[in-house]
Amino acid sequence: MSPTPPLAQDALVGLLLPMWQAVIGGFVLVAVVAAVFRLAQRGPSRMSLALLLTGGAIVCLTVIGVILQDL
Repeated sequence: MSPTPPLAQDALVGLLLPMWQAVIGGFVLVAVVAAVFRLAQRGPSRMSLALLLTGGAIVCLTVIGVILQDL
């Protein structure tokens, strides 16, 4: 029979999880802003394709997140 982890350890991980999600979200936001800035400098012809790709990526990541959350 394996020993169960202490409840305090589980509570600490539960408190830290939202912080790590915020840190990762911050890095993603910085990367997206930098990419949009570079695309804006290249002109409108590349912006439309880039916006379609970015929108598609956001939708795909959202769907994957929802699916994985239910598991």
